[in-house]
Amino acid sequence: MPLSEEELRLLEQMERALVEEDPKLASTLRGTAFRRSARRRAIVAGVGFVVGVVVLMTGAVAQITPVGIVGFVIMLVSATVALTAMRGQQGHGHDPRSAHPSHGFTVIEGGKTGKTGKARRLRRSHSGHSFMERVEERWRRRREDGGF
Repeated sequence: MPLSEEELRLLEQMERALVEEDPKLASTLRGTAFRRSARRRAIVAGVGFVVGVVVLMTGAVAQITPVGIVGFVIMLVSATVALTAMRGQQGHGHDPRSAHPSHGFTVIEGGKTGKTGKARRLRRSHSGHSFMERVEERWRRRREDGGF
């Protein structure tokens, strides 16, 4: 169910207010700073991987086993860092509405060890829905519960 014109207008006003009030937070929520740092980590890891190959080959040609092992470890660490950075970058696309629900904010239950019925119902209703569908569901529940 798409948002009405009024709801879209209110959402845009809230976004503008957030950007005006705290631009750093808005940038973080958009993911621009995160994408930039992830890209930088991936590039540095790529350079590190090439250095690891050079060290590995140097150890192999000079027949110095410890140098070859160090080169392999450098390659392994660099590949892990690069893959982690690229995976994190994929989760933060340009359009937050098109992102998969598992790549956004999550609810952290603080201090509760048992699962309440409401928490179970919320968890069940979130699976397989887009961010906007969940927001609309929360909005509907608030109106039904008399939250406004």
